[in-house]
Amino acid sequence: MKIVKHHEVGVSALIQQERFDLVFDLMKVSFPEIEYRDYKSQKKLLSDRRYHLLTEENKQGEVIAFLAGWEFDTFRYVENIAVSPSIRGGGIGKQLMERFMKQSTLPIILEVEEPQDELKRRRVRFYERLGFYLGDFKYVQPPLRDGMSGLPLCIMSYPERLTDSQFKCVRNVLYREVYNFQK
Repeated sequence: MKIVKHHEVGVSALIQQERFDLVFDLMKVSFPEIEYRDYKSQKKLLSDRRYHLLTEENKQGEVIAFLAGWEFDTFRYVENIAVSPSIRGGGIGKQLMERFMKQSTLPIILEVEEPQDELKRRRVRFYERLGFYLGDFKYVQPPLRDGMSGLPLCIMSYPERLTDSQFKCVRNVLYREVYNFQK
């Protein structure tokens, strides 16, 4: 499938309501509820200058993939990346990641589920092929919704493996700035 439109939404542009709704719809079909915020909380992030959305659309203007990321002083963070289920495996996710990676020389951090089954191991290998390193630090993503518990995840980093002190710094920034969580 040929992608005809690329969009980046951040501080310099406001995302149209319709496009945000399409991104949120894709988020709902791509992640368990514990891994994304409710509609109102997710939309509120658009007003944060550090939060950015990269999207890919098909010829009909439908959002078929997106990457939600954050820009901090010392690293960039990929919060979510998703491709429409009907076209997964076609290279669009890789293109989005490479686009995000080329936009800055800062290190990049992302969270993945612990590689306990084949699907989760494939996700880890996808990022490893892009140059990411899987860390072995204990990490729990704070709850994104009321009434839910934290989610054990792993941190991956690019272009180098994190040291213990770098991991603690990254975790503290994520907890404070992304999750509004005080450890």
